[in-house]
Amino acid sequence: MDAPGVAVSENRTPLPDPTVGPAAEDNSAAQAAVDVVNDFENTDPDAGTPDTPRPVPGQLVFKAARRGKPPRHLADTDMAGRREMLAEMGHKPFRAQQLSRHYFERFASKAEDMTDLPQDGRDKLVQDTMPELLTTVRTLQADGGDTVKRVHRLFDGALVESVMMRYPNRVTMCISSQAGCGMNCPFCATGQAGLTRNLSAAEIVGQVVEGIRMLRDGEVGRKEQDPLRVSNIVFMGMGEALANYKATMQAVHRLIDPAPEGLGISARGLTMSTVGLVPGMRKFTQEGLPITLALSLHAPDDKLRDELIPINTRWRVDEALDAAREYFDATGRRISIEYALIRDINDQGWRADLLGEKLNARGRGWVHVNPIPLNPTPGSKWTASRRGVEQNFVERLRAHGIPTTVRDTRGSDIDGACGQLAAAS
Repeated sequence: MDAPGVAVSENRTPLPDPTVGPAAEDNSAAQAAVDVVNDFENTDPDAGTPDTPRPVPGQLVFKAARRGKPPRHLADTDMAGRREMLAEMGHKPFRAQQLSRHYFERFASKAEDMTDLPQDGRDKLVQDTMPELLTTVRTLQADGGDTVKRVHRLFDGALVESVMMRYPNRVTMCISSQAGCGMNCPFCATGQAGLTRNLSAAEIVGQVVEGIRMLRDGEVGRKEQDPLRVSNIVFMGMGEALANYKATMQAVHRLIDPAPEGLGISARGLTMSTVGLVPGMRKFTQEGLPITLALSLHAPDDKLRDELIPINTRWRVDEALDAAREYFDATGRRISIEYALIRDINDQGWRADLLGEKLNARGRGWVHVNPIPLNPTPGSKWTASRRGVEQNFVERLRAHGIPTTVRDTRGSDIDGACGQLAAAS
């Protein structure tokens, strides 16, 4: 799923600063939304397999392919589940704590470095609980090495992308939640490739652990630079994370739970992006977590958005905006509206005015708009707006009192649009 071919920051875009607030209350409408999302998570052996042709225009795929499960990994479960996992293997449950420290605190990858484990059987224990789930097959750098994009091959040959971006005071990582995407947005390389399958929680978390190891080993920028930890994570890589809800939320907890249960990254540093899967947005609201929600809108009117974002044929612009406002009301986290500016398609001044009016109709101070210069995918008819048109769009929004910041697009010289690098690999 995803925003247009946006440079390195992927399908959508990073990352406004969050603010914390109260959790949402359950209600019947929210429960209905949960039921819909749970239905999306059922598997369908004919959906999104490698042999499936590219989706026809407007076709949506919610059900991931049945391709066999990735090897079991301790990052797939919480500490209690890890103890059970070790007990089933015939090991003492306290080994779960030791292994978790190696993975979530020390980021170890080699059994010989885990000297607190008994030497006899150590290799097999580590292989059984921390199998290598990602094999990096391609790496590209930009911005003097401060932006690194990688393609990872999974156990079944599926490919996913992750991006590391180092800034003076933070490190942001863009990660994937699915191999491919079923949302079929026409300007997105991932969406045009179709959905291969959902990722497991450990495959999602593994991208971040690999990124942390890269920082530790000096593979992003200069080794002596600070910080050396990933501080911000954006679910803006390949896939619609809310369509892979269970694994995504398991991964979220592995990311934010204190070490050694998880990586101990602040929930305020996470951004969850969606094309507007309204039942998923409402279910996510119920989680009550201080995570930023980003809505990839790209058009304020249903007629155009039906073409740009096919999910809009299920849940209209106003429904997506209402769900976003509900998230703000429940969490206090300002919503990010992502809007890829596409030349002569969605960049008209009147559309900026309409967007401003729709946002203000739902109140003030709850939302921020990020116009994104489109990074076209190869062979696409879509291209970026002219600079003057972009500036006019921004000024029209600001005239409505809408905080608006044009998104910096890093890595445009390294197949930055989501899915481009995987396709080339």
